Parts: sequence; structure tokens; C-alpha cells
Amino acid sequence: MSDSRRKDSAPNRKSAVRQAPRQDFPALMRSFCAYNLFPAISSSGHPRHFALIAAVMATDPFHSFMPLALEQARQAADAGEVPVGAVVVHRGEIIGRGHNLTRTDNDPSSHAEITAIRQACRALKTDRLEDCDLWVTLEPCTMCAGAIAHARIKRLYYGAADPKGGAVDSGVHFFAAATCHHVPEVYAGFEEVESASLLRDFFKNRRI
Repeated sequence: MSDSRRKDSAPNRKSAVRQAPRQDFPALMRSFCAYNLFPAISSSGHPRHFALIAAVMATDPFHSFMPLALEQARQAADAGEVPVGAVVVHRGEIIGRGHNLTRTDNDPSSHAEITAIRQACRALKTDRLEDCDLWVTLEPCTMCAGAIAHARIKRLYYGAADPKGGAVDSGVHFFAAATCHHVPEVYAGFEEVESASLLRDFFKNRRI
């Protein structure tokens, strides 16, 4: 990589990691919707929250695609796969869907994120998803975080944290690494309880 590209990517990385609100983002949006903005502003000192609120005021109401990612996770469970689901959204439209298929495909790379990203790239006929958001029910692993960076995903929304296998806010903290060429905005905690419950029930049933 040239020096100029390193200089361009470093400020991006620092800014995104520092500014992206994590577990408090869903609570902020609920407060905004329920109390018409003002309590959310007064209860948060994070500058990123003001930008998010301004964006919501200027555009359509915020819409979560996590329920659709959860549908994919349930399909995975029904197929005997670890219940993780993902969707890729481009300008409000889903262009990629996926769930874990590692056993079905005999392919260890067939994670939900990878499957959805591949489908989205085919839909847009490009390897760069610069104006796309990825919604996934579980914190991405190192492999999937790498794919997200290479695809130039704009925003990542995930449900349950994965302290053992995650690589975003857990483990290697992939997007904070100096070798990471692109950093998406990261928002965590969407449908966190249901996302974690699907996984817990799946592994519980396998032990019975």
C-alpha cells in the first residue's frame, strides 16, 4: 500500500472508532421516538448523538432491519446451522441476505455476513459496498470483520456481543488495528436479547 493511502485511511480509522456509539444507540433512538427528541439530547453528551438526531429529523424515521436478519437466523437454526443471520441494505432496500451455511456447504467461510455480502456484490455488480449497511445478529468474527472492511461497508449494526469469537468490540478489535484499511460506523445491541436467546436455545437443544 502506498504512503498516501496509509495517510488517507488512518484518520478514518481513528475517527470511526472513537465516535461510533455502541450499546447506548438503540436506547437513544427509543428515547427519541418516545419523547420527541429533547430527553435524548439532555441525557447524552456524545457529539455523535447530536448528528444522529439531526439526521433523523432531516430524513425518514430510523428503520431497523434487524428483524429481517433474525428471520435469517431462524432459517439457519431450522437447517441445523448455528443461528446467525445477516442482511445487506442499499438505500433502504435489501440486496443481500444470508445465514450460516458452514455445514450445508461444507465451507468454513460460509458465515452469515459472508453469504449476504457475496449476494449484495452480485446484485450491484461490484466488490465495493460503499453505500451499504450490514445488519447481523451476532458480533462479527475476525474473518467477517475483514470481509466487511474489504467490501467497504458503510455501517455495521449487530445484535448480541460475542466475547469468545467476536472481533469488533471483543477479541482483536479488528477495526482499531493499524492494518485495517477501512472502518465502518459500528452500532451494537439491536435485538440483542432475541439474538442471544436464539443462540443459547440452539446450543442447549444440541446438548439434550
